[in-house]
Amino acid sequence: MSDLRQPLDARATALMLLLCLLWGGQQSLIKLVADDIAPTLQISLRSGLGMLLIALFMVGRGVSFALHRGPWRAGLVVGALFAAEFLFIGEGLRYTTASHMAVFLYTAPIFTALGLHFYLPQERLSRWQWIGIGLCFLGIAVAFLGGLTQPTISTAILWGDFLGLIAGFLWGATTVVLRVTGLNRIPASQTTLYQLIAAFVVLGVAAVVTGQTEVNWTPAVVTAILVQGVVISFFTLLVWFWLLTHYLASRLAAFTFLTPLFGVAFGVMLLDDPLDTAFVLGALLVIVGVSIVNKPRAKKE
Repeated sequence: MSDLRQPLDARATALMLLLCLLWGGQQSLIKLVADDIAPTLQISLRSGLGMLLIALFMVGRGVSFALHRGPWRAGLVVGALFAAEFLFIGEGLRYTTASHMAVFLYTAPIFTALGLHFYLPQERLSRWQWIGIGLCFLGIAVAFLGGLTQPTISTAILWGDFLGLIAGFLWGATTVVLRVTGLNRIPASQTTLYQLIAAFVVLGVAAVVTGQTEVNWTPAVVTAILVQGVVISFFTLLVWFWLLTHYLASRLAAFTFLTPLFGVAFGVMLLDDPLDTAFVLGALLVIVGVSIVNKPRAKKE
């Protein structure tokens, strides 16, 4: 089967820039109200709200809810990966800063590129892209090993960073499954619904099991949940999966290196996140590596 996905046009470029800005700010938004509601519970509630909005959207568009008639096995896998990704994000944000989470989470394009390299001929990695992957992993090593030598960096922060890295791997794996299975032929709303249902249930159970259910319902908490549910879980996910079904994944991923830059900026401006030398150097290596990996390649004549 030929790949009918297109290179990026002006519409896709504008949408990806908007998504990167919104995704970059979500960790800071979660941390802003973390004292009043646990991150894991926040993500569960926002997923539930997003799930309801997606369901209403599907009703309005006449999209079937009969997920079992489509690639339901792949849907279960994607749902599990998505739920696990956000579980690691929620737990990681209990220990590390929003800035750190933004950088380690958005190593996802590296894992996406590695996975697609082995599944799709048109997504094979070039020599330069392998160099980019090497730079990315060097940056991860610098950030972790440098953090061990910094007296201001606790082992708790490093643990949170590690959870963020695992979340990035899971996000990359989710994108690979979406691209190489029948999920790329069903409506984006169905794919999104698979994942939001899983995240709502799994993270809700995790919050109960770990005793993270106490909430101080302040106006800031209500606003944060509404913004996350409507903007992050509904709008950005729906747009992202729609883009994946219409454009080349490697071209879309080219923009995601902007997200950690936005994430670090939001963390510093809104939360006064500290930036030690090792983390800054490691983050720069990661961002450069991701940008090299996802730089569009010229077609051979």
